[in-house]
Amino acid sequence: MPSETGFRVRRVYDPPEPADGVRVLVDRLWPRGVSKERAAVDEWCKELTPSNELRTWYHSHPDRYDDFAERYRAELAGSEADPAVRRLRELARGSRVTLVTAVKDPDHSHVPVLLGRLTE
Repeated sequence: MPSETGFRVRRVYDPPEPADGVRVLVDRLWPRGVSKERAAVDEWCKELTPSNELRTWYHSHPDRYDDFAERYRAELAGSEADPAVRRLRELARGSRVTLVTAVKDPDHSHVPVLLGRLTE
């Protein structure tokens, strides 16, 4: 995203950049082998991540991404996620918000679904 506001996605294993703005970890588990200093995250939004049950199910069925995305959208529609969604949207109005994740393939993970919810 070329502007200084809004959302972007980066892997936690990539070095932080000044253009990242507010860095928000969007994984349920802390990334293996990454110190808090190296991750340089400002917030950790566990409430916006797939439930443990859904995450485990998807790891067992990686070929069923569409089913996973539908189930995750249903989880995000719950009221538990609303305050965190509102907070990140508000942050993104004033600065860049970088969603940070440890997943190997962010394009086929929970991140695009979450990004869709944040930008709808």
